[in-house]
Amino acid sequence: MSQYNIEEEIIEDIAGGEFERTPVPKSNLKGWKSFLGMYAGEHAAGTEFIIGPLFLTAGVSAFDLIIGLLIGNLLAVLCWRFLTAEIAVKYRLTLYYQLEKICGKTLVTGYNLANGILFCFLAGAMITVSATAVGIPFGMEMPKLTDTMPNGPTWVIIVLIIGAVISLIASKGYDTVSKAANWMSPIIVLAFIACGVVALGQLEVHSFSDFWNIWGEGSDPFPGQLKYTFWHVVIWSWFANAAMHIGMSDLSVFRFAKKASSGWTTAAGMYVGHYMAWIAAALLYAVYLKSPEAQAFLTNGEAPPVAPGPLANNAIGIFGIIAVVLAGWTTANPTIYRAGLAFQAIVPKLSTFWVTIIAGTVATIAGLFPAFAMKLLGFVALYGFILAPFGAIIVFEHFFSKNAGIVKNYAETANIKFNKSVFWAWAISFGLFYFISLQFDVFLSFVTLPAWLLCGGLFLLFSKMWQKNV
Repeated sequence: MSQYNIEEEIIEDIAGGEFERTPVPKSNLKGWKSFLGMYAGEHAAGTEFIIGPLFLTAGVSAFDLIIGLLIGNLLAVLCWRFLTAEIAVKYRLTLYYQLEKICGKTLVTGYNLANGILFCFLAGAMITVSATAVGIPFGMEMPKLTDTMPNGPTWVIIVLIIGAVISLIASKGYDTVSKAANWMSPIIVLAFIACGVVALGQLEVHSFSDFWNIWGEGSDPFPGQLKYTFWHVVIWSWFANAAMHIGMSDLSVFRFAKKASSGWTTAAGMYVGHYMAWIAAALLYAVYLKSPEAQAFLTNGEAPPVAPGPLANNAIGIFGIIAVVLAGWTTANPTIYRAGLAFQAIVPKLSTFWVTIIAGTVATIAGLFPAFAMKLLGFVALYGFILAPFGAIIVFEHFFSKNAGIVKNYAETANIKFNKSVFWAWAISFGLFYFISLQFDVFLSFVTLPAWLLCGGLFLLFSKMWQKNV
C-alpha cells in the first residue's frame, strides 16, 4: 500500500468517512452519475407535490408558468455549474469549513446553527408530505393550507415513524444518501409522468390548446395566497434553491465531484423535478379543484387543501401513495445530511452519525407542524434570502480577492474568531433589503439577488479597509 493511500485512510478515519475538515482525497471522488441520481431524486421529490399546486393557488397564467419555469430553472443550473461546482472542485471543502476559514469560528457557529435549523425545517416539510400518503389507509384527516398544529394522534405517530426512518438513512453518510436517491428517483419520476398523463385524461385534454387553457390567462389568487406574475415565477424558481447554489451549501456535495462539469447534472433536478414534476402536480390539483369537495371550500371562501397523498392516490392509486412516501424521503435525506454537517461544524467532536440523528430529530419535530409544508413558497423564499448572502462571501473572495488586494481565508491566516467584515456585510445587506421587502411589500425573492451582490461587494470593501498585514 502506498504512502498516499495510507494517509488517505488515516484522514478518512479522523473525519468519520465524510472529510468534514479536510479536502476530499482523489480516491473518494465520484463521477457525474452519482450526482445525476441524487439531484433527480432530490428535486423530483416531496416539495414538488406541494409547490405545483401552490402555483395554481397563486393564480398563474399558462405563459407565466411554462415559460417562467423554463427560464428560472436554467438560471439556477448555470449558478450551480459556474459558481458552486467550480469552487467546490477547487478547494474540496464543506461550506461550513470553508466559511470558518474566512469568517472565524465564533461567527460561523451562528451561521451553522441557523443553516442547520432552516434545513431541518425544510426536511420537516418533506416528512409532512410523506405523512399525507402514509395516512391514507388509516383514514387520517389531511392538513389544510391554513393548518399550523398537528391535527390528531394518528398524524403524530405517522410523522414520528417516518422521521425516524429517514434520519437513520441520512445518518449513514453521503454514499448511502446517494444510493438511496439512485434507487428511488426512477420510481418517483415515473410516478410524476403517470400522474401527469392520468390528470390530462381526467381534465379531457386532447390538444396543446386544451393544455394551455388549464391555466389560461391566469386568475385571482385563492384566499390568503399571493398573486404570482411571470417575474414571480422566474425569480422564485431561480432562487428556490438559492441557499444551495449562490448560497454555496452544495459545496458540501460537489466537493466529491471529479470535475466541475458535474454541476450540469443539476439540470436533471430542475427540468425533471422543478419543471415536469411541478406541472404534473399542478395538473393533479386542477383535477381536484373540479371536485364537489374543492368547490365547497371555494364557496366558503377557503383555499382547498393541498395534500400530496390524496392527490396522487386519486390519479394512480397505491403507486401514487408509494411515490409520495419515497418523494418525501429523497428530499429529506440529503437535507438532513446537510443539516448534520452544519451541526458538526459547531460540535466537531460528535460523530457524523449522532449530529445527523440530532438534525433528523429536529426535522421530525418540525414535520409535526403542517405550516412548514403548507406555506412552502414563502418559507423557501425566506430561507434562501437569509442564507444566500453568505455564499457571496465565498464567491467574491474566490473570484475577486486578488484584484481587490485582500487576504484569502483571513480568519485562519490572522488567527481570529470573528471577521467583522463578513458580519457587517451580511447584516447591512440583510437588514436593508428585508426592510425594503416589509416596508414596500416587495416579494422577498425579488431582493435576494440584490442582497447577495451587496453582501459580496461590502465584504470586499470592508476587508480592504479592516484587514491588517499578516
